[in-house]
Amino acid sequence: MSKAAFVKSFAMVSLVAVASCSTEAGSELDEGSFGNPTMNNILVETGQKSYAVDLAKRFAEETPSTINFAFNSSQLDDNARAALAIQAKWIAQFPEMKFKVYGHTDLVGSVAYNKALGLRRAQAAVNYIESQGISRSRLAAVVSYGKSQPLVDTNNPNRENRRTVTEVDGFLKNHPTVLNGKYAEVVFREYVASAAYQTELTGTGAAGNSQ
Repeated sequence: MSKAAFVKSFAMVSLVAVASCSTEAGSELDEGSFGNPTMNNILVETGQKSYAVDLAKRFAEETPSTINFAFNSSQLDDNARAALAIQAKWIAQFPEMKFKVYGHTDLVGSVAYNKALGLRRAQAAVNYIESQGISRSRLAAVVSYGKSQPLVDTNNPNRENRRTVTEVDGFLKNHPTVLNGKYAEVVFREYVASAAYQTELTGTGAAGNSQ
C-alpha cells in the first residue's frame, strides 16, 4: 500500500471512529414520549426525566389507563366512562403533569380508516376527561396509532386491540412547583383515591360518534 493510500485509509477510519463516539448523550432515551434527544439531555440533567418516568409508572399502576371500544366505534360505554373518571381524579391531584391519549384499533379495515378511527377514540377519551374538570391544555396531544400496535396479533375483530391508552407526558413548564424544581414532592405526593374532583361533572354522556 502506498503512503498516500495509507493516509487516506487512516483518515476514513478516524472519521468513522469519531462519528461512532459523537452520539448525543441521552439520545437512546428518545422513544417519542419525552421529546427529542436534546430535550432528553435537559430532562436527564435536571432530574425531570426520572421523575416523569416514576410518575408514569404510578399512573399505570394506580389507574385503569386503558379503555376498550365496540367494533368500528368510538362510543364510550359505561366501563370506559368509569375508567376515565378514575383517570381524571388522579390527574386532578397532580396538576403539574400533562398527559397524552393514544388511540388504537384492531386489524380489520384499511390503514387510513383505522388511523382516523383511532384518533376519534382518543378524542372521545380526552373529551370525557375534560368533562371531569381537567383543563384541555393538559391533554393537548392526542395521538392515533390506528392498527399499527396491536396487543393481539389477529386479523379478526379483537376488543383488546380496540383501545385508548392514557400516559403521563411530562411536566408543565410554567407550573410553580416545576419552576421551583420540586419534582420529588410531586412524585411522592400521596394519591387519595376517594378525593373529590376539582370541579363538578359537566356531563356524563360519551363523546365522539360511532362510525
